[in-house]
Amino acid sequence: MIDSMIIRKQRMILLILFILIVFTIVVGMGMGYSSLSYNRLLPTLFGQGTFKEEFVLFSIRLPRIIITLLAGMALALSGAILQGITRNDLADPGIIGINSGAGVGIAIFFLFFPAEAGTFVYFLPLLAFIGAVLTAVLIYMFSYKRHYGLQPIRLVLIGVGFSMALSGIMIVLISAAEREKVDFIAKWLAGNIWGTDWPFIWALLPWLLLLIPFTLYKANRLNLLALSEPVAIGVGVSIEKERITLLLTAVALAASAVSVTGGIAFIGLMAPHLAKALVGPRNQLFIPVAILIGGWLLMIADTVGRNLVEPEGISAGIMVALIGAPYFIYLLMKK
Repeated sequence: MIDSMIIRKQRMILLILFILIVFTIVVGMGMGYSSLSYNRLLPTLFGQGTFKEEFVLFSIRLPRIIITLLAGMALALSGAILQGITRNDLADPGIIGINSGAGVGIAIFFLFFPAEAGTFVYFLPLLAFIGAVLTAVLIYMFSYKRHYGLQPIRLVLIGVGFSMALSGIMIVLISAAEREKVDFIAKWLAGNIWGTDWPFIWALLPWLLLLIPFTLYKANRLNLLALSEPVAIGVGVSIEKERITLLLTAVALAASAVSVTGGIAFIGLMAPHLAKALVGPRNQLFIPVAILIGGWLLMIADTVGRNLVEPEGISAGIMVALIGAPYFIYLLMKK
């Protein structure tokens, strides 16, 4: 039974995060290379703006803001699941190689299989999922020992090794590609938000609408998996079945996000930790908070990054890494 005080605290935090997200969206809609006056936002949203105002808002700003919000949510939830099933606070889809696997899947298809732009958008999450699943399966196989089960520290170390190896494969692929395609892969590696149009939102949104409720439904299983294996088995949890199901969920969330945002790490590491610090370790409580924190963090990183240097800005992946890398080192030293 969850204490009513903690539930009220969680709801208050969710409300504050929702207000912060709305505030950041409003600020982001007005900031950029082509400035949009804040007193013109509401008229433009309701179809009373000039052609330039509507073009800037609906074709450039709003899709990008929504994509960063959704992708941050997906990465945060993926990190929360990975930390739960591995019992390792350092697990993150970017750090343990899942994002790199998704990137290699996209790169291979993009470089060697011609496809129409419209079709390619909707294939992206699926292609990323295939690459990420293959990577996750290999990491899991190398981390698992028959008599000892899944070893959390071993999983992170093997994941980091796979991440480096896959980055090397990406460099080999780039060396054999045309210049225009090399530019795309380079931007993807830097975590540049490249999917900035409405079709990318429709490609990403169904994964979240399906997998967020599913993960919340499995929250109690995640609580049990966070305990020792004998305890989880003793209460009737089918450990391997639940781990594989939730691992596929985490992979799908991470793959769908990085397929449109590029290689962004550390969101899945930081958001769950911040959420646990606010409302405690129960998955039912901290997962909704982590989802909103992840969306807000990536949106802030992209909004600040694209306005620091004009006209290109600094990629969201680099902005997140500037915060996330020191935090990762802190956690590594602490644990």
